[in-house]
Order: sequence, then structure tokens, then C-alpha cells
Amino acid sequence: MSPGFERRGTRWFAVAALLLAAGALVFVAASGIGQNLVYYWGPKELRAAGSKAAGATVRLGGQVAAGSVRPFDGVSNLEFDVTDGVARVHVVSRGVPPQLFRDRIGVVVEGTLTSAGVFEGRRLMVSHDNRYRAPADKEVDVKTLMRTTEGLHEVPSAQLLRTSSSP
Repeated sequence: MSPGFERRGTRWFAVAALLLAAGALVFVAASGIGQNLVYYWGPKELRAAGSKAAGATVRLGGQVAAGSVRPFDGVSNLEFDVTDGVARVHVVSRGVPPQLFRDRIGVVVEGTLTSAGVFEGRRLMVSHDNRYRAPADKEVDVKTLMRTTEGLHEVPSAQLLRTSSSP
């Protein structure tokens, strides 16, 4: 085979691959991928969107307004207000709330805004930071607690993987 033929074959392969990639990109863009996106908005942005936000699936993030939590239509359903310090949105959540749910905690609620301005939540998640704070128990002696871990050794990760994957 001649070197010119190899170069032409490689060039045609590269052009075909680029055309295939461009076609796939156009297909994904035209197939309505935007309908599957879930936007994350705060109460201020949700109120600013007005009627455009009604009916769209949205994740509403903010803080549970103090004193706004009330049971609604049964034991596990509740209603509350979400605020960002500027605006408030009334939420009706269906389903069992997480155990950490309470006034003044950060939440993310997935659902839709009705034309009446009420946010109907289908999924309620509590948002908290990842910092661990030890309990404020004055009876616990930290040195004694640390001594209880002496003699423990690190488990090799391979052994840990075998242990966690076994039935």
C-alpha cells in the first residue's frame, strides 16, 4: 500500500468521525433535552419568573421560615414557607419529611409552582453543612474517649471492599 493511500484513508476516517459527532450533537439538542432539566431557584428568582415558572419542574432552595410549618391533609403531608431573606414561597409537601426537618433549616424542594402561586413539592430534602460538632456533653472526658480507640488498626481497603461486597 502506498503512503498517500494511508493518509487519505485516515483523513476520510477523521472527517467521518467529526460528522458523526456533529450529527449526534444536533440530535441531542433537537430531541428536547431541555424538557428533562430541573432548574434550581431561590424564592426571589421563582417569584421574579412569575407565570413562566408555573408548571415547570423546579428545585426550590432556601430556609424554612420560622413558625410556618403546619400539618396539611393527613399525618405525613405538611405546608410551610421557604424564604431566602428577600421573598417567601408557600410550599405544600406531600410525603414523609426527613427526620431533620424543622424551622430555620435549609431545604431543597422539588416540585412545581401552581398558577395560584403555591409550590407543590413532590420531594423534600434537608440541606445541612458537612461539619461535625461533638455533642455538648460536659460529662464526656475526651482523653478517656480517645483511649477507647487505642489498639484499633486501619483495615486495608482491599479487605474492606471484600467485606462490604459479600452478601
